[in-house]
Amino acid sequence: MDIWGVGSLKTIIFIGTYKSGSSREAIKAAEKLGYFTVVFTNNEKQLKQRKEYTDVHEMIFIDTYNFSEIKKEIIQLRLKGLEIKTIISLIDSNVHLATILCDEFCANNTSDKAVHIMENKEETRDYLKDQSYTPKFFIIKSGDEYSLKSIHKMLGYPVIVKVSNSTGSKDVLIADDKDELEKQISNLRGKYPDEALIIEEYVAGKQYLVEALVYNGKKMIAGIIEQEITKGQRFIITGYGVIAKVPKDIRVGIEKVLQSIITKLGIKSGVLHLELRRTADGWKLIEINPRISGGAMNKMLEAAFGFSLVEETLKLYLGESPSVVPKYSNYVFTQYVIVSKKGILEKVTGKGRAGRSTGVVHVYVKPKKGTILNPPLSMGHRYAYVIARGESMEEAKKLAKNAAKEIEFHLSEEESE
Repeated sequence: MDIWGVGSLKTIIFIGTYKSGSSREAIKAAEKLGYFTVVFTNNEKQLKQRKEYTDVHEMIFIDTYNFSEIKKEIIQLRLKGLEIKTIISLIDSNVHLATILCDEFCANNTSDKAVHIMENKEETRDYLKDQSYTPKFFIIKSGDEYSLKSIHKMLGYPVIVKVSNSTGSKDVLIADDKDELEKQISNLRGKYPDEALIIEEYVAGKQYLVEALVYNGKKMIAGIIEQEITKGQRFIITGYGVIAKVPKDIRVGIEKVLQSIITKLGIKSGVLHLELRRTADGWKLIEINPRISGGAMNKMLEAAFGFSLVEETLKLYLGESPSVVPKYSNYVFTQYVIVSKKGILEKVTGKGRAGRSTGVVHVYVKPKKGTILNPPLSMGHRYAYVIARGESMEEAKKLAKNAAKEIEFHLSEEESE
């Protein structure tokens, strides 16, 4: 697209994007809304695959951790005639950076302080430590001495061990006893010497994900989703069930926790998602993130309720009133596909059969031939998903799981472990 000399163009800048998922769908939504889209990326592969990003009008290769360089680039874009309406990121590590830049270059309709707290697991726990929904926890700061005896006395076993800034489940571990805990702490300290570690009680119960918006102090729940967790070397979420009709006791409990968090963090306008567990002792907050969930979340909510959450998120960032009123209500289940062994991908079969299966609304397969696939150590090691609709959660789940079984990754034997 030849833009220069056209005059002032209403522009949205995105700090980073993935090739698919919510971050990419937000760019497509921005284009659909009539905005000029600019992406700052530090991913050279995206530059090489530039032709595949037709919805990105201008892609700029830059160190997305270099604040001063990004500021210079934004100034240059302004000088070329772009009217920066908002700066946004749906990538974990860039959300707060985008908020700070928005403060400086355009009207920021979200809370910088709240985003910063939600982006850091240690600060989230510390800020909400007196709330009944916060699990018992113990922080080990970089260089601190610690007592396993004190941790055991406070938390018992098993415990969860995680890095304060970890994302995508890649550094969330479980320790069943003193020896395991010592080993996990030692490993994570070696890997992240400057990061704080969080040790917290393991809470048993069904896990729910809550997608929410806050606009002018008013909370809006876009979806409540049951999560299925596969426990291997890590806790990986492989199933998501969007609840069409949420039981009153679940909705009321979730709304109370959400309202408390909004009040405590002083969120006037913003986007967040919560992961909560329903336990014998009430609701427990597993984590918060200051953005819509990635992966298939936007597509599954669209299949369930008919609105695009990324589009409504953009409206909120632009200072407009978002709406998550359902156009219809369907039970939707998304089944992710993982592999049980490591190897080089030779081919994928069954995508077409999965897509033609009853109730299926979308199938996505991520890796291309020649990619090394691994058993899951993070959410990034989920290689395909199937979204299906049903008259009930049980039906949607059955249809999605049956269709997902059709997808098979053929790995080369000699490279497998």
